[in-house]
Amino acid sequence: MSSDSSKKRKPKVIRTDGGPSEGKRGRPDTDQDAKYYSEEAEMDLRDPNKDYELYKETCQDLQRLMAEIQELKSKGNKDSASEIEERRIQSCVHFMTLKKLNRLAHIRLKKGRDQTHEAKQKVDAYHLQLQNLLYEVMHLQKEITKCLEFKSKHEEIELVSVEEFYKEAPAEISKPEITLADPHQQTLSRLDWELEQRKRLAEKYKESLANKEKILKEIEVKKEYLSNLQPRLNSIMQASLPVQEYLSMPFDQVHKQYETARHLPPPLYVLFVQASAYGQACDKKLAVAIEGNVEEAKALCKPPEDSQDDESDSDAEEEQTTKRRRPTLGVQLDDKRKEMLKRHPLSVTVDLKCKDGSLLLLTFYYLMNLNVMTTKAKVTAAAEMSMPISAGDLLCPDTLLSCLYPGDHGKRTPNPANQFQFDKVGIVSLNDYVAELGHPYLWVQKLGGLHFPKDQPQNPVIADNSLSASHMERTMKLLKMRLESRLALHKQFASLEHGILPVSSECQHLFPAKIVSRLVKWTALTYEDYLELSYTKDVVEAGLAEDTHLYYMALIERGTAKLQAAVVLNPGYSSMPPIFSLCLNWKGEKTNSNDDNIRAMESEVSVYYKELYGPKPGYQLLTNQLQRLCVVLDVYLETETHDNSVEGPKEFPQEKMCLRLVRGPSRMKPFKFNHPQGFFSHR
Repeated sequence: MSSDSSKKRKPKVIRTDGGPSEGKRGRPDTDQDAKYYSEEAEMDLRDPNKDYELYKETCQDLQRLMAEIQELKSKGNKDSASEIEERRIQSCVHFMTLKKLNRLAHIRLKKGRDQTHEAKQKVDAYHLQLQNLLYEVMHLQKEITKCLEFKSKHEEIELVSVEEFYKEAPAEISKPEITLADPHQQTLSRLDWELEQRKRLAEKYKESLANKEKILKEIEVKKEYLSNLQPRLNSIMQASLPVQEYLSMPFDQVHKQYETARHLPPPLYVLFVQASAYGQACDKKLAVAIEGNVEEAKALCKPPEDSQDDESDSDAEEEQTTKRRRPTLGVQLDDKRKEMLKRHPLSVTVDLKCKDGSLLLLTFYYLMNLNVMTTKAKVTAAAEMSMPISAGDLLCPDTLLSCLYPGDHGKRTPNPANQFQFDKVGIVSLNDYVAELGHPYLWVQKLGGLHFPKDQPQNPVIADNSLSASHMERTMKLLKMRLESRLALHKQFASLEHGILPVSSECQHLFPAKIVSRLVKWTALTYEDYLELSYTKDVVEAGLAEDTHLYYMALIERGTAKLQAAVVLNPGYSSMPPIFSLCLNWKGEKTNSNDDNIRAMESEVSVYYKELYGPKPGYQLLTNQLQRLCVVLDVYLETETHDNSVEGPKEFPQEKMCLRLVRGPSRMKPFKFNHPQGFFSHR
């Protein structure tokens, strides 16, 4: 029965109660009361909650009926067949109810999905409208930004200020009654005034051009006159040569020098001009000259000829040469290095003469590709001088000008850009080529007007006359002082090697009349030998000993006592005093680390050096320090207590007059000499 009911899915017709069927058939179709059954319409009228309750009640009834049928079947009574059939019919009705509820649930689900789909379509439509509106807003914002950033042509014109406009412009242009309240009209009026002014300036410009043409014609006439005058002047100069030689006024030679100077590179030209000016104003003995090949310098100034034919020929020749022999990589690098380190054909020489007639010859070169200047030095003494062994480095060209200014040793290039150039051709440092090229001291660059700031690099660096002029006088004085101090040291070393301390008469009052200790040895030391000495560590650690300094060893003796003095001579002697490190070999080895009196002796010569300067410029300082060292050694030995257990006279009898032999727990000795009283006291 259930299968028959499930197969019949046709819509049913619900007929109304009343009247016979025959009367209903006679009515027209539009007035029929018959309605087609629609589950969708019924679903709208039904309450889902009630359907749910009906579903639960139907399921409970089905369970109950099935249980009763099961119970009746289990009893096996023949009379129960009718009851079973009745309950089966009720169960089929309940099944029909469940099917109907199932169809209603599916219809509700479909309707819910349809409603959800419609809502999603509405949301998508609204979202699309929102995106369109946002795009329109973005477009409008871009247009607003374009309008705000719009720059009119008049903004690029530099107009006069508003105050000046109202002050100078006539009333018919400025219109203050309108423009003061309206910025737009004010801008238009200012533009009208600018146009009026430019028209006036254009008229003046035309007048100036006419005057320029007139002046140019006058200049041409005068040039022609001067060109005709030049041959006459040359003949006059040629005729005056004997007079110039007689009066020691070489105008012709100076003129030729300045003609040659035109071909100098800018740094050498600045040096030549400023050195010549300094010589004329401050030092008549200063001689400045130009040396080198002028023709090569002229060839460097000429621009290369641009010819396509020549280039094609040269390219063909290069191809042929490369086919014949291809140079190795090492040869190419050597050629690049030579090209990079190439000097200008011309150089400038400066001769500095001292009062005693000694001459310092400086030759300045310009490295074209590195844009730096170098110099070489040569010393010519006024008279023949003996060459002490220890004075070998004093007048050496490589060390003579080292540290003329503090820290300027001339071993590195002052141009920071050169290091990148060196990396390309495999040059480690310019120090390997200074013997051939000269030293690139910083003061040499400044004399040529070159300055290479490290914090703000300039490209390119241009020679500055004012920089050269500001350093010329001080540098020349330092060069003279360096030459004079080295020559003075040279003379002193000749005496020191023979054990003689050449104390001048002006410095005799600094020392007592009788000095027993004597200098027996004076030799030069290398920097490495100085570092190996145990009693020089304090000086090395303090940074007072560098490889640019000069090092010497002095040996002073008195009896069995031997005093070794390691001396550090700064290149800036005598403005920078020599520094002494002492080691006394007497009754053991005594240095500043184990004897406070040795440290006090070092202070007497290294700290209180100003007492030993003597007459300016103080070139006798080293000799006076060595003499003071002999004096303090006498005081040290004579004030030592005598051991009574040893028979015989005292080895070092006291000959110096001392107020107190020792003072304080450290038993310090009186090393200070008081003139003219002639006694020693403590500091």
